[in-house]
Amino acid sequence: MSDSTIAEIRAFNRFYTRQIGLLNEHVAKSRFSLAEGRVLYDISRHGHTTGAELSEALDLDPAYLSRLLRKLVDGGLTSYVPSVSDRRSNTIALTREGDAAVVELEALNDAAIEALLEGVDPPTRGRLVAAMASIRQILGEAPQQRPIVLRPHRVGDLGWMIHRQGILYNRQFGWNGEFEALIARIYGGYEALSGPKDLWVAEQDGAVVGSIFVAPSEGIEGSAQLRMLYVEPQARGQGVGTALVAQAVAFARANGFGRMRLWTHTIQESARRIYASAGFAIVETMPEHNFGKDMTGEIWEMRF
Repeated sequence: MSDSTIAEIRAFNRFYTRQIGLLNEHVAKSRFSLAEGRVLYDISRHGHTTGAELSEALDLDPAYLSRLLRKLVDGGLTSYVPSVSDRRSNTIALTREGDAAVVELEALNDAAIEALLEGVDPPTRGRLVAAMASIRQILGEAPQQRPIVLRPHRVGDLGWMIHRQGILYNRQFGWNGEFEALIARIYGGYEALSGPKDLWVAEQDGAVVGSIFVAPSEGIEGSAQLRMLYVEPQARGQGVGTALVAQAVAFARANGFGRMRLWTHTIQESARRIYASAGFAIVETMPEHNFGKDMTGEIWEMRF
């Protein structure tokens, strides 16, 4: 690992611990240390738990955890109760005072987060949340699937689509700037297109994770064209692409098109699986040299 990578991670750690007050004696200006707050929160989340389960979940030394739990018991915040499944052992639960302490802690934490982000605009907050999710996923935490929302496009979305797809397809397939120039022309002409058309953006936690659009096929009467399906890497495997294609197909049917066509390449395997599952079939293949690469292009079609 390069020295610069290590230096950047250490710099981020120093910055973030200062931002969240990790070095303060008490968490979120409460009466509890960070470890005490985490233990109370985890007991509240589970209802009943054991010392072994807490030690594993929080990666805490059992001896240190035992001393911490004794302090919470002495403070009247937690208590040991007989296990329902094994009367020879005890589980840990919050007392009424412990429940009140967790409510207090959560209110203080919420206030601290709101103060931290007070000067950050909503789109930037979405980027921040997405970046945090990426960090957790990259470092090994199983991702939590949040709801996907399909919405109409807004001002600024078209430029973002060009930017992201130019980068993503360069990284994934090695496509050069010719691809970015092509999609810039495609998106640039979207507003001027006539006939039934629509463009949908997929959002997750306020961040753009994909898009697609439909417009009449150029020069082919009664045909709709499915264009520019893309899904962000961190959102793949959640059905985003399938939902976008289904939305596009439903739009074409509702607007009286007799068929829908699309152009793709054999190397775009994930997209091809989505198209096949939706009911599209290959009607034409052709060798191509596009975007700096030799490829096999395909025309897929669905008749209604």
